[in-house]
Amino acid sequence: MWKHYYTVSCVEDALDILDGEGSKAKIIAGGTDLVLEKNNGHLPDVDILIDITRIKDLNLVHEDGDCINFGPLLTHNQCLVSDELLKYGFPLVQAAHSIGAPQIRNVGTVVGNLVTASPANDTITPLIALGAEVFIRSKNKDYSVKLMDFYTGVRTTILAPDEMVVAVQFKKMDVNQRGAFVKYLLRETHAISVVNVCAILTINKSEIMDASVTLGAVAPTIIHSKKAENFLKGKMLTKSVINEAADLSKEDAVPIDDIRSSESYRTHLIPVLLKRAMNKIGQDSWNSHDDHPVLLWGNKNKFITPINKTIEHNAAEAIVTKINNKEFVFTDGQNSTLLSLIRDQAHLTGTKVGCGEGECGACTVHLNGLPVFSCLLPAPKAHGNEITTIEGLSGEDELNPIQEAFIEAGAVQCGYCTPGFIMSTVKLLEEKPHPTEEDIKKGLAGNLCRCTGYYSIINAVEKASKKLME
Repeated sequence: MWKHYYTVSCVEDALDILDGEGSKAKIIAGGTDLVLEKNNGHLPDVDILIDITRIKDLNLVHEDGDCINFGPLLTHNQCLVSDELLKYGFPLVQAAHSIGAPQIRNVGTVVGNLVTASPANDTITPLIALGAEVFIRSKNKDYSVKLMDFYTGVRTTILAPDEMVVAVQFKKMDVNQRGAFVKYLLRETHAISVVNVCAILTINKSEIMDASVTLGAVAPTIIHSKKAENFLKGKMLTKSVINEAADLSKEDAVPIDDIRSSESYRTHLIPVLLKRAMNKIGQDSWNSHDDHPVLLWGNKNKFITPINKTIEHNAAEAIVTKINNKEFVFTDGQNSTLLSLIRDQAHLTGTKVGCGEGECGACTVHLNGLPVFSCLLPAPKAHGNEITTIEGLSGEDELNPIQEAFIEAGAVQCGYCTPGFIMSTVKLLEEKPHPTEEDIKKGLAGNLCRCTGYYSIINAVEKASKKLME
């Protein structure tokens, strides 16, 4: 899939490689978009990946005066528990929570979502509404640009081949600002937006002093609805004002027909979603959130394991890792996925090959204690890290209580999806020993089953919860 893979220890090393290799090289963080694009043949000229996930502190969020700043390794799940974002950038938290499933949110980054530049990417919409800017570096240049001006078309940006995004910044939401992000998707969770919207209103004594309304998946890039924004200024947030602003918003859009929706349905959805967003603001429920969201972080995890020097992974630089507490040294497999490394090199075939696109969850493993889709991660991410597969959950002569519960509840039929479900359940029950049915559904949202209808799987998780408490 790639010829050269570097794990860098600092931003400067990444910029050096970009400077020398140009358009042949790409920065990779979570990889949930990039690996899929490589799999599908969309990046034929890219044969060098530069992994920045071992650089210390690039996942941090911090206050910088009246602004919030975060780095390129901030994951979607980390957004959900960031005090700074919950307080000053809540629409971004809502968008991050809506993305994919826990396995995706555990590794996928906000900056990766921005750089992929799909008009359906959820975090772009609230960040443009917040007036965010991105900070860009190359070996010889350092500058910033408004996120709105970062995009030039569908999946295209101003980013030059030798440049990378090193930070994102936006002004803190004031106490008189309220904002909401809303999206529509074709299933309950783990799907791409058909349409998404964000509304941020500045309200003083019930009067709308300013409005920022952004629309996603209805134009080549995320856009402002200027007509809705201009109409809202100076008004009170009444039902009639909400309805008229929502109707005006669709006039700014130029939606298309594609596999997820028709142009006419997208046009219908725009005012529907904007009404929902503004009603949340009007009802003062815009910032309600789950204090303990399902993250599948469990109780043992490591987000970043920094390295001291940059590594090029090749036959001379073996991948050294621990799988199920046993050390492995791999001189082959660097140019494929973690799933391939586990199955073809380590010969641990309990982890299943499913969709290959991060949809079904059959390939779920724990990387440093975090459930991930191994089909979307490059094999070199294993280097210096710890992996647990289904084989590592039980002893030689006895099953893990969760495995026993799945058998007793009849949650195993063909069994193909079962390892992935169990790997997710392990972390769910570490995190929430007494999960509600809603917790279970959220925790298993990234795992698909074609046999059981899910009722027995939910029952199995409930049984496992009781077993682990005995």
